[in-house]
Amino acid sequence: QVQLVESGGGLVQPGGSLRLSCAASRFTLAWYHIGWFRQAPGKEREGVSCISKSDGSTYYKDSVKGRFTISRDNAENTVYLQMDSLKPEDTAVYYCAADDAITTVKAMCLYGTPRPGYWGQGTQVTVSS
Repeated sequence: QVQLVESGGGLVQPGGSLRLSCAASRFTLAWYHIGWFRQAPGKEREGVSCISKSDGSTYYKDSVKGRFTISRDNAENTVYLQMDSLKPEDTAVYYCAADDAITTVKAMCLYGTPRPGYWGQGTQVTVSS
């Protein structure tokens, strides 16, 4: 069974930084579009940033552009989300997901993957002073 495991969340002050990691087991991340999603209490899940399986193209939600950077390390079978200049409204549980069939990286961020086994369990990010 495939597995995605997020790590790197925590409590950080406004303006601070965190780097989230999404590590894969039993499948090769390089063959999949990868997305970072978040869900805050009482809100719907939203796509934050996604990276293409083919050419490494990326997509960012408008509110995180210029502050978040997604990258992948295929040798480590891991995708990262570097989050800088964090704001209280970034507080949420962050999930990664993988899909090899969705057509575009933007679609990955808009819709995620319908395959329940290709979501991680989430990591909490709290931005507060």
